[in-house]
Amino acid sequence: MAALARLVIFGFIALTVVYVSLSLWSRAVRREKLEQRWAEKGRIGDREAFVRRGLERYDDSIRRKLLLGVYVVPTLVVAAIIYFTNFG
Repeated sequence: MAALARLVIFGFIALTVVYVSLSLWSRAVRREKLEQRWAEKGRIGDREAFVRRGLERYDDSIRRKLLLGVYVVPTLVVAAIIYFTNFG
Protein backbone atom coordinates (compact mmCIF):
# COMPACT_ATOMS: atom_id res chain seq x y z
CA MET A 1 0.00 0.00 0.00
CA ALA A 2 2.89 2.35 0.76
CA ALA A 3 4.32 1.68 -2.69
CA LEU A 4 1.03 2.67 -4.31
CA ALA A 5 0.87 5.87 -2.26
CA ARG A 6 4.43 6.70 -3.30
CA LEU A 7 3.58 6.04 -6.96
CA VAL A 8 0.52 8.28 -6.78
CA ILE A 9 2.32 11.13 -5.00
CA PHE A 10 5.44 11.14 -7.17
CA GLY A 11 3.38 10.56 -10.30
CA PHE A 12 1.17 13.53 -9.48
CA ILE A 13 4.23 15.72 -8.88
CA ALA A 14 5.84 14.63 -12.16
CA LEU A 15 2.62 15.16 -14.13
CA THR A 16 2.18 18.59 -12.55
CA VAL A 17 5.68 19.60 -13.67
CA VAL A 18 4.91 18.39 -17.19
CA TYR A 19 1.54 20.19 -17.22
CA VAL A 20 2.99 23.50 -16.02
CA SER A 21 5.83 23.29 -18.55
CA LEU A 22 3.46 22.53 -21.44
CA SER A 23 1.06 25.23 -20.34
CA LEU A 24 3.78 27.91 -20.21
CA TRP A 25 5.24 26.78 -23.54
CA SER A 26 1.85 26.74 -25.26
CA ARG A 27 0.99 30.21 -23.96
CA ALA A 28 4.36 31.58 -25.14
CA VAL A 29 3.82 30.11 -28.61
CA ARG A 30 0.34 31.65 -28.77
CA ARG A 31 1.72 35.04 -27.70
CA GLU A 32 4.35 34.84 -30.44
CA LYS A 33 1.72 34.06 -33.07
CA LEU A 34 -0.44 36.96 -31.94
CA GLU A 35 2.52 39.34 -32.11
CA GLN A 36 3.38 38.07 -35.60
CA ARG A 37 -0.21 38.52 -36.74
CA TRP A 38 -0.14 42.09 -35.40
CA ALA A 39 3.06 42.84 -37.34
CA GLU A 40 1.85 41.21 -40.57
CA LYS A 41 -1.42 43.12 -40.64
CA GLY A 42 0.32 46.41 -39.90
CA ARG A 43 -2.28 47.37 -37.37
CA ILE A 44 -2.40 50.72 -35.66
CA GLY A 45 -3.16 50.94 -31.97
CA ASP A 46 -2.21 49.17 -28.80
CA ARG A 47 -0.37 45.94 -29.56
CA GLU A 48 -0.43 44.79 -25.93
CA ALA A 49 -4.21 45.13 -25.80
CA PHE A 50 -4.49 43.04 -28.97
CA VAL A 51 -2.24 40.34 -27.51
CA ARG A 52 -4.03 40.43 -24.14
CA ARG A 53 -7.43 39.94 -25.81
CA GLY A 54 -6.04 37.07 -27.88
CA LEU A 55 -4.59 35.38 -24.80
CA GLU A 56 -7.90 35.79 -22.96
CA ARG A 57 -9.63 34.01 -25.83
CA TYR A 58 -6.92 31.34 -25.72
CA ASP A 59 -7.51 30.79 -21.98
CA ASP A 60 -11.15 29.90 -22.73
CA SER A 61 -10.33 27.68 -25.72
CA ILE A 62 -10.58 23.91 -25.93
CA ARG A 63 -6.86 23.70 -26.73
CA ARG A 64 -6.03 24.95 -23.25
CA LYS A 65 -8.36 22.39 -21.69
CA LEU A 66 -6.85 19.56 -23.72
CA LEU A 67 -3.63 20.02 -21.77
CA LEU A 68 -5.40 18.42 -18.82
CA GLY A 69 -5.01 15.18 -20.76
CA VAL A 70 -1.50 15.17 -19.31
CA TYR A 71 -3.12 13.92 -16.11
CA VAL A 72 -5.75 11.63 -17.62
CA VAL A 73 -3.85 9.61 -20.23
CA PRO A 74 -0.87 8.48 -18.10
CA THR A 75 -3.17 7.69 -15.17
CA LEU A 76 -5.35 5.47 -17.36
CA VAL A 77 -2.31 3.74 -18.87
CA VAL A 78 -0.78 3.00 -15.46
CA ALA A 79 -4.14 1.80 -14.12
CA ALA A 80 -4.57 -0.50 -17.14
CA ILE A 81 -1.04 -1.89 -16.74
CA ILE A 82 -1.64 -2.58 -13.04
CA TYR A 83 -5.01 -4.19 -13.75
CA PHE A 84 -3.78 -6.46 -16.56
CA THR A 85 -0.66 -7.41 -14.64
CA ASN A 86 -2.62 -8.47 -11.58
CA PHE A 87 -5.94 -9.69 -12.97
CA GLY A 88 -5.43 -10.26 -16.67
